[in-house]
Amino acid sequence: MSGDAVTGDAVTGDAQEPTPEERRALFRVVRGTPTDAELAALTVVLLAAAASPADAPPPEPSAWNDRAALMRRPLPVGPGAWRTSARSR
Repeated sequence: MSGDAVTGDAVTGDAQEPTPEERRALFRVVRGTPTDAELAALTVVLLAAAASPADAPPPEPSAWNDRAALMRRPLPVGPGAWRTSARSR
């Protein structure tokens, strides 16, 4: 497929080349008859959605919330271990 939008009936194979206005259009009304105010509102919503910045990455967790600080250090092993177990490091 060449990438060009082609309108028509897919069942019967009728393909119509889009007009220059249809190619430039931001969107098209497929069903119904919207008012000018409804089309203007839809245009504003689509432009606002397209202009919004991408989602920001989640913030880094604070060191205050680090659960690793609650973990006990490993107990020392070997001769004199009882002395070093009570010393602050």
